[in-house]
Amino acid sequence: MLRSLARLAAVPSGSPNPSTLGPFQVFDRNAKRLQKDRAALREGSRTVDYVRDEVADRMMERFMDIKRTFGTVLDLGSGSGHFTKLLEPERAKKVIMIDSSEMALHRDPDSEFEVQVERIHGDEENLLQIVEPNSQEAVVSCLSLHWVNDLPGTLVQIREALKPDGLFLGAMFGGDTLFELRTALQLAEQEREGGIAPHVSPMAQTRDISNLMGRAGFSLLTVDVDEVNVAYPDMWALMDDLGAMGEGNALLGPRRALRRDTLAAASAIYSALHGNEDGSVPATFQVIYMIGWKPAPTQPQPLERGTGKVPLGDVL
Repeated sequence: MLRSLARLAAVPSGSPNPSTLGPFQVFDRNAKRLQKDRAALREGSRTVDYVRDEVADRMMERFMDIKRTFGTVLDLGSGSGHFTKLLEPERAKKVIMIDSSEMALHRDPDSEFEVQVERIHGDEENLLQIVEPNSQEAVVSCLSLHWVNDLPGTLVQIREALKPDGLFLGAMFGGDTLFELRTALQLAEQEREGGIAPHVSPMAQTRDISNLMGRAGFSLLTVDVDEVNVAYPDMWALMDDLGAMGEGNALLGPRRALRRDTLAAASAIYSALHGNEDGSVPATFQVIYMIGWKPAPTQPQPLERGTGKVPLGDVL
């Protein structure tokens, strides 16, 4: 998420293959995998699950509104299974968990799940190399898609993997995530270093997701936005937790670390601009939730234009 904070994020991953570079390649997927592996192996890694657990709980509320029982659900970018742990056998019989981090994928034992689980170590960007087209009843993704390089292409793969009338339910961080930290870092860097380098990975806006879902071929779209607000003792505690979550820098290209005095200035600015009365600082995680269905002849269809029986003016 953050391009700065090299102490959290600078992970040697080798140079990307120039022949694979394309217009959508923004993140170093190997660096992100290594970050997630280290985070999963970190002692006390469960103590920083609070954001993903909260988002998974809110995703489950939306899932429960869908009155359907699924034989199999595919959890894309599952991590240790934050969403899967909430599933009950009455709603799904089996879950296929896919994640690029083998350590995160196998962090928690089967006994913590109420449904049968199958774990597959694979890259979320290459879904159709893992599963067959038209094979999945439902695909869910909890806070993984914001690290995907080609989001439009990944959404198309998800749609292709679904059976007709299959469900996609996802959640990803939106563009206003951690705006408090971003503004503090930008102001501090401008003051101390005379310029601003990119320190935040690009994140989608709500309108972008609606457009991308439609372009990917989903129907019956629902996109909404929510926020998870967390209070931290100070900026340093927030930065430590981001690193422990595996949410460090994974952008391709040179990684210039901020100087210690710049980070100290950012901490002071953060507290001055956004600090709470009790001395803590807030952090906002904006979450975009999306629901889409693979088109099928059995789905409800809009009436043809001109077939309405009641004038709109009468309704208004």
